[in-house]
Amino acid sequence: MPIATEQLEAIDATLATAAADQAAVSALRHVAPGLTAMRCDKADIQDETPFRSYENCDLFLIDARDHCVKITADPSIATGLVVAPKR
Repeated sequence: MPIATEQLEAIDATLATAAADQAAVSALRHVAPGLTAMRCDKADIQDETPFRSYENCDLFLIDARDHCVKITADPSIATGLVVAPKR
């Protein structure tokens, strides 16, 4: 299920000033039901380019349709969201 424009707008509003903490992840699960949402340390994905960048965190999209989970920049194939705090 692709991420709809309305969901992206809700995600932007949620993460605009949020910290990359469990509260932000819970809020993402609320505004983007059906998508996996998790927090990850930036060091674990430091070589990847964020899909979006906010004041306190970066947002990455993941594609878990195959055996291996990978970062994607394409919301039409994304199955989840990863929030990483900025340091």
